[in-house]
Amino acid sequence: MLRGVENHSLPRTAAFFDLDKTVIAKSSTLTFSKSFYQGGLINRRAVLRTAYAQFVFLAGGADHDQMERMRAYLSALCRGWNVQQVKEIVAETLHDLIDPIIYDEAASLIEEHHAAGRDVVIVSTSGAEVVEPIGELLGADRVVATRMVVGEDGCFTGEVEYYAYGPTKAEAIRELAASEGYDLRRCYAYSDSVTDLPMLESVGNPHAVNPDRALRREAVARGWPILDFHRPVRLKQRLPGLSVPPRPALVAAAAVGAAAATAGLVWYASRRRGTVA
Repeated sequence: MLRGVENHSLPRTAAFFDLDKTVIAKSSTLTFSKSFYQGGLINRRAVLRTAYAQFVFLAGGADHDQMERMRAYLSALCRGWNVQQVKEIVAETLHDLIDPIIYDEAASLIEEHHAAGRDVVIVSTSGAEVVEPIGELLGADRVVATRMVVGEDGCFTGEVEYYAYGPTKAEAIRELAASEGYDLRRCYAYSDSVTDLPMLESVGNPHAVNPDRALRREAVARGWPILDFHRPVRLKQRLPGLSVPPRPALVAAAAVGAAAATAGLVWYASRRRGTVA
């Protein structure tokens, strides 16, 4: 058993995981850019621009203004995309693109928390059309993700209904704790980014995973554990007997629930005033 993961039966507890650079080695949404290009959703120029954004994201070198510009760009980029087409592209390419970049250490940690009787919740700024199927792949019990407004024509309007970022992640965790009976003092949280400080502060057992410089400083100052995840591995290599859900089931999983009905794709969704729940 991984050190620091204790077995608690009552009251109910959960482990909350950021997704990008915490459970998987890249940005979940930007990873699908080539597939969106092949599906006719974006052009070659957009592929190159998202490839650059992926590089900046991995290098951790983007300042606040750059991040805001990228959020606005990607929010506008998805305007007019057919939601069902997006779900189908994600389902068709999920295993080829996401399975190889799941951190072995994160997958083991998820297993440890389940073995200890905890729910596992993915809390991601990425859009639900991407995060829901990834959560299904990982065996997560619940998902919190950004939701975009969908018009009557079944396409994204480019507006944000709910932005799972910064303080809103912590608010979502507190709401889940109230509805599910989690004792947050005994819950766990994992993230790589200082923007998730409110989420980490909301639980009794926060952990910094591959932290950026600002989060590393905070973790050191507060005495939080710092974890180094660096071994991406296919789930089927870890568990040869793993039964992978059929692709139609993954498409259905992405559509389950009221959240997914109005869920969005954009990872860097722009937060418009008055549109955030």
